[in-house]
Amino acid sequence: MAEQLAQPKSPESKGNKEVVEAAGERLKSLENSVESFDESSQEHAIEHARRQVEAEASFAKDPTSETKSGGEPTATSSAPTKRQKEQEYEKTMSEVRSQLSKPSRAFSKLIHNPTVEKVSDTTASTIARPNAVLAGSITAFLAVLGLYIAAYYFGFRLSGFELIGTFALGWLVGILIDVLRVLFLRRRAL
Repeated sequence: MAEQLAQPKSPESKGNKEVVEAAGERLKSLENSVESFDESSQEHAIEHARRQVEAEASFAKDPTSETKSGGEPTATSSAPTKRQKEQEYEKTMSEVRSQLSKPSRAFSKLIHNPTVEKVSDTTASTIARPNAVLAGSITAFLAVLGLYIAAYYFGFRLSGFELIGTFALGWLVGILIDVLRVLFLRRRAL
């Protein structure tokens, strides 16, 4: 397999030849590094190394550097389609999950479910804005610190809702600041 990788696809592309040679050298070094494993682990590691080297070689290629026999650049586009990206994602996920324990594998399947990912991304971009969480945390810390000092000094009891209430108030202030900042910057850009 390493000998096949060492041969360039087309003699005109020097960049591809260098990439393939580097990938072949990387494969040989990876094969040598797995000699200490038992036989089944060794075969698995070698196969994984081959896939890794092939992936590195395919990503390292620059399609615009390939030339036709006449010398002008080819117009081929190697941009992956959405379906190819999804297939590669599923392949990578199944490969990684095969190395996880059963509980971790189940959790991975749950959190990488497309519906859960969509909800998580939407929540992260709307409710859990960094400025809002930061404003809520700072407000809650300062307000609760003041309330506890006052409660201790004046001798009254607190209900426990103070932390939640002040965080919510600070979070609303943070969201308001984010909205105003976006509106202000948008008007400024126009």
